[in-house]
Amino acid sequence: MRQSRLFYRSLKETPKEAKTVSHQLLVRASFIDQIAAGIWTFLPLGLKVYAKIENIIREEMNAIGGQEILMSALQPAELWQKSGRWNKMEPPLFKLKDQHGKDYALGSTHEEVITDLISRFITSYKQLPLYLYQIQNKFRNETRVAGGLLRVREFMMKDLYSFHENAEDLDEYYQRVLSAYKNIFRRCDLEVVVVQALSGTIGGSYCHEFMCLSPSGEDKVLICSKCHTAVNLEATEDKTKCSACGGQLVIHDGIEAAHIFKLGQNYSEKMKATFIDKNGHKQFIQMGCYGIGLGRIMASIVEKNHDQDGLIWPKSVNPYDIHFLNLSKNKGKAEEIYQLLKSAGFEVLYDEREVSSSVKLKDADLIGISLRLLISDKTKGDLELKYRNNRTVKLVSQKDIINELKKNGY
Repeated sequence: MRQSRLFYRSLKETPKEAKTVSHQLLVRASFIDQIAAGIWTFLPLGLKVYAKIENIIREEMNAIGGQEILMSALQPAELWQKSGRWNKMEPPLFKLKDQHGKDYALGSTHEEVITDLISRFITSYKQLPLYLYQIQNKFRNETRVAGGLLRVREFMMKDLYSFHENAEDLDEYYQRVLSAYKNIFRRCDLEVVVVQALSGTIGGSYCHEFMCLSPSGEDKVLICSKCHTAVNLEATEDKTKCSACGGQLVIHDGIEAAHIFKLGQNYSEKMKATFIDKNGHKQFIQMGCYGIGLGRIMASIVEKNHDQDGLIWPKSVNPYDIHFLNLSKNKGKAEEIYQLLKSAGFEVLYDEREVSSSVKLKDADLIGISLRLLISDKTKGDLELKYRNNRTVKLVSQKDIINELKKNGY
């Protein structure tokens, strides 16, 4: 991609309303743009990062047997009335009427829709277990939005739903999802704390949150200084002593990036989702649900990976593999290298703009692609290679550059 053609602008000034680092940098580097409170447009650079995160999540869900579907964001009121949540969701649902006066909601979650679907498809234990997931827009009628992508009204979420014959099978799969979530965060270069939590209006008997510890986080996490057990501040009565070992609990700020639940038969009973077991008896399906917010993962990555000059993306979610800057008067040589990199299969953002070298270098630091190559009159035909998280510079000849990149995992 030629940077002169990229839909992009860099902002020198930090937006006044932006309090968190991720909000500031994602806006300044044109990854996202706000159209109203809590409502964002993902611009080309932001969407490319989002797509990398989505692909990581999709690979991990497929690896544990998930089948991808896509459910409607517009949901009829009667499904929510069956579950008893039409007037009980927190935050409240976005509600609307069609031209016939029929009530609908914009889905903040999909337990009702998926349980209704399963109630019409599953009849026998032979069809279980089953794992269905989607990656889709969600709408939450928040009274307060903050932190850029951290608290919003419209967002992208992956929600996986599992269906089982019995509680033991649900327990086993719950652990598999927990491990898959750890893989997702590891691949996104994020450290998470798995926290015992409250299920809120989702319901169910048992749940865990995945917290990225950060000063920008709005959640409070208690972590035992001795055994490292973690619990949400709201989920425990004793705020000082660990219930597992008696150690001292220390409070931390965290960003809730994911939440998983054992729903049991909560929704299947209310919505008559049953199956015939091996003995010919009708049983309610055991269910689990597992959510992860893609925008919050992106924001959490930025909260962890940045410096005073801008973003520092992990290689796994780079918007481009390489940021190639031409600081040389020899445009033909730069074009030759750009074509070489592309033909080798690399995604390249090529800064060939007619602007000063200082502007190019500042923009490169702000955008934060993990690997920068540049050619200038000073390098005498060689390429200057520099990683965004490292100040060390290495000169590499044109003939060796592809091997050098592959040697370093690109």
